[in-house]
This record gives sequence, C-alpha cells and structure tokens, in this order.
Amino acid sequence: MEYQLTAEITAPVDAPDLDPLQQAGVVSLLDTRLNSLVSIEGPDGMEIAPVEHSINAHPGGAIVHWLLDAPALVFAEDATRTVLEQLLEETELLIGWEVKHCAVTATDDQLASALAVGEVPENGEVVEFTGLTEEELAERRSRLLDASRHLRAFGLDAFGHGGADGVSAEEARYVAGALLHGVEMLTDELFGDIQTLEDEDTTADQVDALWVLDELPQQFAAGYSTLFAKQFLVATSILGHRLTRPGWTPPLCTAEALALHIAKSRAEIELDLAEVVDGERLAEIFAVFDEHAFENRDHESLYDSTGDSAETPPVENWFQPHRHLIDAETLHPYLTDEGSPA
Repeated sequence: MEYQLTAEITAPVDAPDLDPLQQAGVVSLLDTRLNSLVSIEGPDGMEIAPVEHSINAHPGGAIVHWLLDAPALVFAEDATRTVLEQLLEETELLIGWEVKHCAVTATDDQLASALAVGEVPENGEVVEFTGLTEEELAERRSRLLDASRHLRAFGLDAFGHGGADGVSAEEARYVAGALLHGVEMLTDELFGDIQTLEDEDTTADQVDALWVLDELPQQFAAGYSTLFAKQFLVATSILGHRLTRPGWTPPLCTAEALALHIAKSRAEIELDLAEVVDGERLAEIFAVFDEHAFENRDHESLYDSTGDSAETPPVENWFQPHRHLIDAETLHPYLTDEGSPA
C-alpha cells in the first residue's frame, strides 16, 4: 500500500538562518541522496519502495514530502525516519541536523492524487531497516503519556474514562497525548502546504498533492489559496493553545472545528504506531470525545458534496468567530475579514 509522509528536518539550534542560496543547497543535497535510493530493506525481507519525493527548504531547515510503497504504516514511518537520520549522519554538510517530526498518512484523497512512480536509478542504494524494537515502542508510548499532561482543556472523562465502555485511565491518557501530537503534526504539515502553494502560485485544486488541505472538503478546494492556508494555520495554533488551557469552549469558528477533526485523524496514526489502542476501541473513545468537544456536527456536513453549495458560507467565513460562543469581532488579527463592515 502507498503511504505519504511528511518529515521536518531542522538545522542545529545555534545555527544562523539559512539564506536563499543555502536553502537551495540543502534541497540539492537531500534530493541527490533520496534519488539514489532504490529500496529500503526491512525485517524478514520486507521491502519499502520509494516512489516520489519533494523537498521545500526554509530558514530553519527543510520539509520532505515522500510517497512510499510499504506493507504497513508502522514500517513506512519508522523506516523513513531511520533513512533520513542515516542520510544526515552521512552528509558532512548536514552534520548536527535532526529529524524533528516524521509522520505518515494514507487517506483516500491523498492516495488518489499520489504522484506517478519514477524511474529507479541504475546504481540505486539499498538501505536496511530493522523495524521497531520494544524499547522504541516503549519510548513512543512514553511520549504520548508525557504529552497528555499538557492537554488541560479536558479531563479523562472526555475520553470515556469512568463511563460505560470501561476506558482505563491509561487508554484515555494515550488518546489525549496523541491528540496533542496530532495538532503538532497538523501544524508542521500546514507549513509544507503553504510553501507548496506559494511555489506554485495557485490554489489547492491545481496542486497534485497537499497534506492538510487535501483533507478539507474538496468541493471548496478552489478557495484554498496561500492566504487561506496561512489563516488555517493560525486557527490551528489557536486550537493548540486552547487545548493546553483549563476549561473548554466548543470550536470558536468553523476552521477550528475542521482543524480538530483532522487532528483526530493524526492522533489515530500516532496510536496505531504506538500499538496501544485499536481502531474499534478508538472509535468508541472518540465518540465520547466528540460529545464533549463539538457543539454540533456542522463541520462534518461540509464534506457532503451532494449538498447545496449555495447555502454554504464561503471559505473566508470559516474564520469568523461564532458570536454566541465568544464576544469578539475576530479571533486573531490575521483572521480579520477586512471586507466586512466595521
């Protein structure tokens, strides 16, 4: 099965920002090494085949988008992290760089827009990957539990603990931590989407593959401009901040509800990789969470392409605050609709 991956590679903390020429050099170095890979060899002869990749550099590092053919999601993510870390270690000019974030998704929309398979280099490089060890699984689970401490907007009851389904405190904490990791993943991926839209100077409906914007209702993709993506990033940042503060008010705008909706899908990936909560159990937990987190399911109705689009507010209205929930004209200066009356 094909999986799409996004990885953030960061320069050393004390390094100065990369100028445009250095950014181009980083892209060239990484592109050359990734083009040399013919396959990634895993345990028991399992093979992961690189399909296509793109690299976008910024002053603090680079974001790698990679399409892989792998037998399982867990192997795709961890094999890729291993490969990227190895490439950094073996590239003298990138010594000290780190793989900060690495996550795989496999949604139908993304797979439908996946790039075609490229040609395999004659002298391609084969990289061996040994799979997850028990220690690595334990570390991943520990990170989720540690992250759960920072989610203060909800108690464990919002994840089903103490309810009829018998969700344990540990299960609830795993899901809480994965949700925060999901918001972090969403933030990283939006930076990549913004860079892609800026480079292409177009809207999401004209781009082959995007990370977050491809998971928004696609009948509105023509409205997903660079400005929209930046505003969605701001809305996601507001959501992340609110999740770390005590008390909870339902999503303050449509964009925030959509961001939380997508963050849940990222949390599902994290939990699958950590092998702590299976899909059926997670569905039960998220059913309880949805009752605590959302005021209604209006954001889900936006995915119904059969609806009357004439009755749907334009995408720029998705950032307007729900005035019955918060007494404010705007949630952030960057989200202000300058065309609206004072």
